[in-house]
Amino acid sequence: MFHDRARISVQAGRGGDGGLSFRREKHVPKGGPDGGDGGRGGDVELVADRDLRDLSIVRPNQRFRAARGEPGRGGGRDGARGDGIELRVPVGTQVLDEDDRLVADLASPGARFVLARGGSGGRGNRRFATPTRRTPRFAETGLPGDEGWFTLHLKLLADAALVGLPNAGKSSLLRRISNAKPKVADYPFTTLAPVLGTVDSSSGRQLTVADVPGLIEGASEGIGLGHEFLAHLERARLLLHVLDVSAEPLEAFATVQRELSAYGAGLDERPQAVVLNKIDLLPEPPFFAVDDPRVVRVFAVSCATGAGIEELRRALFELCVPAPEAAAEEGDGLVDFLVYRPRPVARRPYRILRTERGFRVVGTPPADAELEAALRGVGARAGQEVEVDGEVLEVS
Repeated sequence: MFHDRARISVQAGRGGDGGLSFRREKHVPKGGPDGGDGGRGGDVELVADRDLRDLSIVRPNQRFRAARGEPGRGGGRDGARGDGIELRVPVGTQVLDEDDRLVADLASPGARFVLARGGSGGRGNRRFATPTRRTPRFAETGLPGDEGWFTLHLKLLADAALVGLPNAGKSSLLRRISNAKPKVADYPFTTLAPVLGTVDSSSGRQLTVADVPGLIEGASEGIGLGHEFLAHLERARLLLHVLDVSAEPLEAFATVQRELSAYGAGLDERPQAVVLNKIDLLPEPPFFAVDDPRVVRVFAVSCATGAGIEELRRALFELCVPAPEAAAEEGDGLVDFLVYRPRPVARRPYRILRTERGFRVVGTPPADAELEAALRGVGARAGQEVEVDGEVLEVS
């Protein structure tokens, strides 16, 4: 089964706690603080993989949790960074947050996006040593990493896409012009999921052609199978509009055009090549005249006999012009300067420090319930002391 949507939960790793340690060596009875810093938590990262075709690798509501950073240790040893998670997804995957806002669009092979960043590690007690405070008996706890629910939505990347009513012969056409082997049968909705095929030219150039389930009237409103897969047409540079010439092609053409216009997303403006299929069922070549600036060519073919297929295959390489390559940088390839635009991070108005007896809350403490949850998150246990605004409390 083809999977083009998946909902996942991600949680980056918490930063490691800072070390609370003092130098203890022979002949050094009063060594100073030497607690190292905690390691940063692991990230959750998405990578666009050209070898993947759909999102079946991701289970529904799957949870991804990166490793926590290692705590700092004595001797000034910093903790190691937590292991991250690299989730490979197909090229063309979009990432939406819980409010359905677009977060990332992995539209090129090898594209990467950090979906959740690991929390910063806590500073060890050596960081808090000053001329007047030579033996700090506290260290920072690591900060939690980013977390949340996201929706992955795959939009196929294809040079051309087949569109038309059910049983127009789209799958048969894809079999004829490409290396794909979709199911073909003499009944509507034989195709239940998108299929990708590759068309090869004698010069070695390749095109990708997508076949999606047939559209019916009302598809843009969710009727039939077409609504779910209309999004896969959005990135095709050319639409191959397949018409059954034995079943009123002009009416079928108008029906599909209405659905493309109702769906939007630029499909009503996309260039189209009309493919008049099943000409072997007519005694004379069909006549198709439509005054539409979007129609760039009209082809008459028969998937049963192969008539007109080679002409269509050659014309595809003329109609699908190669995408312009990015201009190479001149000189040594180095830019004069880089502009960094870090995303805003909501910082907590308080920090939790570890002490020899328990924990200390520095800054503006939150409400009781949030503070209790934060303390539980850093490992506070019942009976330990917590210092808040000069008042010593006990974890219940």
